[in-house]
Amino acid sequence: MKYETTYRMPRKDGTWFWTVDRGEVIETADGRLAIISACLDVTQEYEQQEARKRESDATASRDRIQSDIISALYSYNATVNLNTGKYSLLVGNGMEEFIQQFSQTDDYEDACNLLLSNVFPEYIDEMNRQFSLEALRKKQNQRGHIGQMVYAGVTEAGIGWFEVNAFMGVDDEGTAIASVFGRDVTEAHEKADTKAQLEIANAANAAKSAFLFNMSHDIRTPMNAIIGFRDLLEKHQEEPEKRTDYLRKIEEASTVLLSIINNVLEMARIEKGTMDIEETAWSAEQLNDTLYSVFHEMMVQKGIEFTRQVVVSNHYVFCDPIKLREIFLNVLSNSYKYTKPGGKVNMHLEEIPSDREEYALYQTTISDTGIGISEEFLPHIFEEFTRENNTTENKIEGTGLGMPIVKRLVEILDGTIEVKSEKGVGTTVIITLPHRIAEKSNLVMHTGTELDPELFQGKRILLAEDNELNAEIAIEILGEAGFVIELAEDGAICVDMLKKAPFGYYDLILMDIQMPNMNGYDATCTIRSLSDSGKANIPILAMTANAFEEDKREAYRCGMNGHLAKPINVRELMTELANLLG
Repeated sequence: MKYETTYRMPRKDGTWFWTVDRGEVIETADGRLAIISACLDVTQEYEQQEARKRESDATASRDRIQSDIISALYSYNATVNLNTGKYSLLVGNGMEEFIQQFSQTDDYEDACNLLLSNVFPEYIDEMNRQFSLEALRKKQNQRGHIGQMVYAGVTEAGIGWFEVNAFMGVDDEGTAIASVFGRDVTEAHEKADTKAQLEIANAANAAKSAFLFNMSHDIRTPMNAIIGFRDLLEKHQEEPEKRTDYLRKIEEASTVLLSIINNVLEMARIEKGTMDIEETAWSAEQLNDTLYSVFHEMMVQKGIEFTRQVVVSNHYVFCDPIKLREIFLNVLSNSYKYTKPGGKVNMHLEEIPSDREEYALYQTTISDTGIGISEEFLPHIFEEFTRENNTTENKIEGTGLGMPIVKRLVEILDGTIEVKSEKGVGTTVIITLPHRIAEKSNLVMHTGTELDPELFQGKRILLAEDNELNAEIAIEILGEAGFVIELAEDGAICVDMLKKAPFGYYDLILMDIQMPNMNGYDATCTIRSLSDSGKANIPILAMTANAFEEDKREAYRCGMNGHLAKPINVRELMTELANLLG
């Protein structure tokens, strides 16, 4: 019988060594048992064996820890050998659909192609830049974390969000190894997105609340003036000077109130994205004259020196005059409001070099010596509903929407705007806009219509208006001009009255849009389809609170001959009527 045992033995110097005792039990010739054995010093072999066992245990423990970490934090870990392009996959929790696809191959590039087939297109370039085999090989001399991104992809459950990280190291043989970790972060992303949206919404609500608080005061200020001066007008009707003064102040307050309302509506229209560019040919001088004339008298009366210069080589351009006027009237209005008597306002139009063929680049600089804008507020000047000071503080009406509207309109026209300002020194606004070059032959002379006082006498207007107060005002204004007015309370009544009247009885229809039973658009379409061509072609002018450009286009589409927005400007109304009846 053979045996082998390993044990420790002490040396004479007090140290210990490992020995193996190998032997065999035999039976001698006389029948006795004897042992033949040999002892060997195996200390070195034993210690090497123990070291290998400890390393193996450590490796197993490390692998278990790594697996636990991956299971807890990641759905998979792909360990890529950068020499061969092969990888091994350590699976965690989640992303089973993806991992099943990913497990079909041990070639990393094939696996990447499978992954990219489910990734949204806008993330593919970045994925390749960071995690393709080529990209990883370029970073093989780095160590530690080398890449991270979050991307959106398609899963069986719908759209998901995923995070991927990459780390670089070497294996036991010194070969570059990349570890790519991935996990599903859809829930966390949605929570973060919801939180961000909530913060944005809260900030917007806070801004709008502040805006409504300030605007409530700004609206009440002109309203109080209108009501107060109306009461005074009633008491002093027999005093011409006071009556004239009160009427002027009521008109001024009404203009301020209308400006506030228009700004709010204009911003809503811009945000809705319903604005189109409508170009006509104008001369630089003609448009500049229009702007200058609006403010010159106001500036003079306030004691402000208002100057302007026009320096252009291409005098005729195509532009959207309505939007341009709105841009520059807003800026000039600010200069007028915030510049004290004795101050200066300058409007300088200059053509600068353009890199676009057949385009002129106009740069308008409006500078003033007004109260200026603080360094802290200047970055917020284009934010909606923000004002550095409200009306209570500076006694100047406004909504905080003027400059945001200007910026949006400038951007719609493919231009740029820059604001420079210093508190107590003044403000400079630089607006640069490209315009397609026109010829003088393209120019349409924008002149007013000379009104003949006898033109309106005895002309009969069919007024379609459901609001009694609006109807009363229109009848009074038109009656004083010499018109005979008949009222229809809605579109259906208007059509019926026209059908029953003899040909030529009515000379024109003033048509409201929003009315009960039949609106103005439908009424116009019905009239234009009448079998009596004379009645079907009667001039129809929209006179409505539907004041946007799309409302005007709809009016023309239905067959109307013109469009005026309420509140009615009497001069504009008479001009339009003269054009239609002349």
